[in-house]
Amino acid sequence: MVSGNSNELLADLRAELGQREIGKGMARLDELWSRTGHLDPRDPNSAALLCYVAQWVDAGWRDVDIVQNGLGTFPKGRRSSVRLADYIHILMAEGMVWVNEERVDRALENFSRVLSIRHEITDPQLAALAHFWSARCHRKNGEYDAALTHISEGYRFAMEAGMKPMAAAMQVAESWLLFQKGRTRDALKLLSEADSVLAQTDDYITRGNIQSSYGRMYRREGRYDLGIRHFAIAIEEYTRRDPEHRNLARTLANMGYVERLMALQHRKRIDADAAQRRRSEPDLRRDYEALRGRALAHLDRAAEIYRIHANHRGAGTVCVNRGHLHLDNGDLQRADDEAREAYKLGEEKKDYILMARARLLECMVENTKLEEEIEDPAWVAHLALNAATEAVDLALHTENRRLQARSLIWQGLTLCNTASGTATGVFASGNGSGNLDAARDLCDRAGSLLKNEVQDHIWEDLQLLKSRVVSGGNPDARLQAWSQGVVGDRSFQQLTEDFADLVIPKVWEHEGRKVARVARRLAISPKKVRRVLARLGLHGGQ
Repeated sequence: MVSGNSNELLADLRAELGQREIGKGMARLDELWSRTGHLDPRDPNSAALLCYVAQWVDAGWRDVDIVQNGLGTFPKGRRSSVRLADYIHILMAEGMVWVNEERVDRALENFSRVLSIRHEITDPQLAALAHFWSARCHRKNGEYDAALTHISEGYRFAMEAGMKPMAAAMQVAESWLLFQKGRTRDALKLLSEADSVLAQTDDYITRGNIQSSYGRMYRREGRYDLGIRHFAIAIEEYTRRDPEHRNLARTLANMGYVERLMALQHRKRIDADAAQRRRSEPDLRRDYEALRGRALAHLDRAAEIYRIHANHRGAGTVCVNRGHLHLDNGDLQRADDEAREAYKLGEEKKDYILMARARLLECMVENTKLEEEIEDPAWVAHLALNAATEAVDLALHTENRRLQARSLIWQGLTLCNTASGTATGVFASGNGSGNLDAARDLCDRAGSLLKNEVQDHIWEDLQLLKSRVVSGGNPDARLQAWSQGVVGDRSFQQLTEDFADLVIPKVWEHEGRKVARVARRLAISPKKVRRVLARLGLHGGQ
């Protein structure tokens, strides 16, 4: 490959990547590889070409082995002698490989090094890519603020380079980060803007990411049918580029997760009341089993694809989702096995999010054993508390608010279940009231994290915890302690809410469960009554 030709090739690959002309760029690389089968290390553009080949591999062209082989021509011992521009390109290519291998911290070191000498980078497209990959690393670690900072800078540089489609691809990543921060309206706006730009391209992977993001957002809102519809479109988009793409596996896993939630809804309807069961149980039971079957099939297919890519996060997510399906069906041993396998996969890559989810599943399994009086209760309580405490510790290594809230909720539920004092652990006080006080504090912390969130399955768990800390406490003892000024670290506002939680449900029962009568009796607004009852899971109205 002569230098003149490589200059032209590099310019074409950069332009097609920036404009998301994916098919065109891949055809160009296929033609090159059919002639040479490799990059010529003697070519003065070889390092820059390797960097952009890495970007094309990430876009869906061939396999990461091509980049690894190319890096073999730039061993670390010889890198000190290469030009600074070449060194930057080598770091970028190597960072991409490490992200692919889920060695996120090492990848982040590379991208941070590139950005530390950004004054030497006169190419805004390369700066955009360095920020984009840094954002991906921080997102994988659950560090959403840092990820947002980098992705906004990446967008700015991409626009500066005149590459609006590349900037739109970065908007897709930014929208997901905003969604994780609870800014759903802003996230949907960005997603719509990116969709309108990328719909004109053949970037099927990013287009699939857009549809998958819509699906996950609608899932969070409990609009499961709409979520499934967008996941199906995402699968079609991914398949147009690669029927075994790792993002396809992620969407299959998400679809299986939604189908499990839909199956749980069917089971609640089956258990609703005897008359309803007699009329419709056969149909509901058939739908319930069909949803479970589809969920397991989608998870199995996702596991196959993740196995091809040796992706630990994905494989672990499949284990967690499959474990929940087994737990729903009462198969505690298989659920526990899946949780342990997920934890092992997360531990190998120091993946705090995956490890926390795995420990949460273990905690739920042990709590089920407690409720069903399976095995020695003291030992089971010990295991449940250990799993819950570790889940909280792991979740706090991330900025994933929902994961933190869910961990706190299940730590609180575990303390309620072990309020007899049979368990020992960091939060167990040796007596029921101490456990319930700790559970009440955990409930408040979780509630503040879930403020303004939709009423999904995590919110339902929070309502369960609230009902238990209220009904499980000793109201007389609490009132007596308050009268003596013993309020712990609770604010006056929190004490007011605690008092409302104690009084309003009792008056509601006395007044025949009539909200209007409670409002008149206590001279407060019906909205306040409904809000308290809904918070405690006693009334559906908000």
